[in-house]
Amino acid sequence: MNASVANITWSQELIDKYNINGPRYTSYPTALALHDKFPIGTLERTLADAPEKLSLYIHLPFCHKLCYYCGCNKVITRHQHKADIYLDYLAEEMAMYAKLLGTRKFESVHMGGGTPTFLTEQQLSRLDDLLHQHFSFTDDAEWSIEIDPRSCSDEKLRHLRALGFNRVSYGVQDFDEKVQIAINRVQDTDLIRHQVELSKELGFKSINLDLIYGLPYQRPETFKASIDQVIALAPDRVSLFSYAHLPARFAGQAKIPTESLPKPSIKLELLQLGITRFNAAGYQFIGMDHFAKTSDELAIAQQQGRLQRNFQGYTTSGQDALLGIGASSISQIDGVLWQNSKELPDYYKHLKAQRLPVIKGFELNADDRLRAALISQVICHFELDIAAFTQAWQLTDFWTYFANAKQKLAPFIEDGLVTIDDSQLRVTELGRLWVRSICACFDAYLDDAATAPRYSKVV
Repeated sequence: MNASVANITWSQELIDKYNINGPRYTSYPTALALHDKFPIGTLERTLADAPEKLSLYIHLPFCHKLCYYCGCNKVITRHQHKADIYLDYLAEEMAMYAKLLGTRKFESVHMGGGTPTFLTEQQLSRLDDLLHQHFSFTDDAEWSIEIDPRSCSDEKLRHLRALGFNRVSYGVQDFDEKVQIAINRVQDTDLIRHQVELSKELGFKSINLDLIYGLPYQRPETFKASIDQVIALAPDRVSLFSYAHLPARFAGQAKIPTESLPKPSIKLELLQLGITRFNAAGYQFIGMDHFAKTSDELAIAQQQGRLQRNFQGYTTSGQDALLGIGASSISQIDGVLWQNSKELPDYYKHLKAQRLPVIKGFELNADDRLRAALISQVICHFELDIAAFTQAWQLTDFWTYFANAKQKLAPFIEDGLVTIDDSQLRVTELGRLWVRSICACFDAYLDDAATAPRYSKVV
């Protein structure tokens, strides 16, 4: 399955035609659908009926230095005490949720940012104490954290392991020095190699490395070298993210000259390099932006049809059972989405007033839930059993219900990216490269112009 993806070649016409910026579908609807009329009572009702096991995301926004490519919600500061203040307010938010959660337990915890390793060992210990004070966790819970190698000493890594963290994710992005300088993230290759090796020695059960393609000055020959360096480190998983250049939205990206970015054809060649070389090294192409060793539980979950997707990306945990705490965090539980205030002053203001810092949300209706299930199935497994789906969702006729989607799918079918019949929709090996655009055909919140290819057909 994966080898054929790696060996596929595609035309420039296809690249030009489907060079569409579509959602990554970490949720459906996407976070853009959230609105400020969301009643807090909906959140409370949802938690009262929530599953007994949930996943937890904690947003830690602080960074010592700005990485120009970054589109995350972050606070650039050298003042370490700001993290202490933030932990004070996190404690308030935890206490409020603890009352609503009752006896429910978390089976996975993920700390992201920002830079979670901005926190000192003492601050990390305090955060761990607060979590265990307010929440309950399963005995086999996954504890994962995103690491900037520049802010993680050997002592801090050992401390994380002692606290019970068993998964780590390192932000590499690219090993090439010219690229690193352009994105303002210069980090020593030997440092990354040392930390990955130490992580293995300390017994972390899963190590992930992040790469980004589409960054300034990336070229196939230099990116191939970065990929090979990652393979040599033998992580359990690799995330290969596409850089989206949106300087009007993210001020730091304005520091990246547009002319330094690789053209769409080169960018897709970088992706092809990743697919080819990671497949050859024994990694399964999970889809869109993830690779995992075939023995990894993420790969096994896909093989067994259990793979899911949520705001953290591909996951083996529930896609509809995620609680997010901290500034800007998004929760998704039982078809209800809500998001915290992004700005720290506003986040603090809510908690000072003993209010959850939720500023917007969204409750899925029956059609939303149906489409969310379909998009999740396609983006995780690249196929849909139409008969089973029709029966499960009590549809009279699948293609009558999705007539508009079928019309939007026509060019994808014509170009060999999708095949459909009465019993199955299947994304072809080539089509997997554009699976997010294929899923967008079923998105009721996107207008036709947002999902339409640039031409009616490939000439």
